[in-house]
Amino acid sequence: MSRADTSSHELRLAIALGARRLVVKVGSGVLSKGDVGLHRPTMERICRELSSIREEGREVVLVSSGAILAGMGRLGLTERPGSIPLKQAAAAVGQTLLMRHYEEAFDPYRQKVAQLLLTQEDFRSRSRYLNARNTLFTLLHLGVLPVINENDTVAVDEIRFGDNDNLSALVATMVGSDLLVILTDLDGLYTADPRRDSDARLVSQVPHKAGEVSFWAAGSGTGLGTGGMQTKVEAARRAAASGIPTIVASGLVEGILNRILRGESVGTLFQASSSRMRSRKRWLAFASQPRGQITVDAGAREALIRGGKSLLPSGIVSAAGGFEGGEVVSLCDIDGKEFARGVANYDAEQVAQIKGIKSNQIVEALGAKPFDEVVHRDNLVILE
Repeated sequence: MSRADTSSHELRLAIALGARRLVVKVGSGVLSKGDVGLHRPTMERICRELSSIREEGREVVLVSSGAILAGMGRLGLTERPGSIPLKQAAAAVGQTLLMRHYEEAFDPYRQKVAQLLLTQEDFRSRSRYLNARNTLFTLLHLGVLPVINENDTVAVDEIRFGDNDNLSALVATMVGSDLLVILTDLDGLYTADPRRDSDARLVSQVPHKAGEVSFWAAGSGTGLGTGGMQTKVEAARRAAASGIPTIVASGLVEGILNRILRGESVGTLFQASSSRMRSRKRWLAFASQPRGQITVDAGAREALIRGGKSLLPSGIVSAAGGFEGGEVVSLCDIDGKEFARGVANYDAEQVAQIKGIKSNQIVEALGAKPFDEVVHRDNLVILE
């Protein structure tokens, strides 16, 4: 075994041993085995593996697709619905079937399950985010395995995640997971499409700074799912950036979860950032939805990134969007590139009035000065 292989094995083993809480995402391609409707033997096998993990004393959150798929089977649909109303109808029919199948599959192991249906708005709103987080922690404390899905019955384009891969990354950051596992119908990330290119090679590991790694990441390979390898890469990078290692592996392989938690070199490992964000910072970086934009000059950008400073009025060039004080805003450089997010102390109109001035001039401009900073460092996160 080469030094690089030894290092990779040691890293995976360390991740496996440290994974006391993990989020597992299962996609439609796994749950259906490529057919229309749910494949019960596959669901039963995955539930058996998850129950085995729970018996080891680990906490597990399951993010599961399959509601629309189950509804398609019950409604006799052979192709994934194209319109929002038909998707919502299929999800409404299928969600109860999906949870019934999970309850039946977990029952032999006396594993209690709970259903949580989330939309993007549950992550955008800090209060709703904290409520969902507290509910999840309570369920885990009670020994219940949460099963999370997007609320397809009410989700519309403005609030939907679009795929459960990115939802799983948001859930992983919400609960402070030690590991995110995304189960797909391929063995992991490849250099090319393995179904079409015999020379395609499995990528075992993607470093946190992965600019030099070349791989194939296309959209959904079937008409049954909404994601594809591209969304899995996006989700894995999002989780890894917040300090959560992520493994993309095949959910069609017997015992895959147990092998991952033994530290075996299966699937593709996305290395995590060495710095793990605090909960509020994770929310700001990955779950919040900016309500506006503040553009800053080069000096302010440098002070925020390198100096760890708060954003003062003197470094602000402009403000856009109708944001209010207390809402999340994007902080952008003069080229319009977002490099940070934070909670604004002032609304957009006030920021426009005090841009470019010193903090001791705020009273003169606004008639009052509740804050010296437009965005305080404690309420700001730098995006990698």
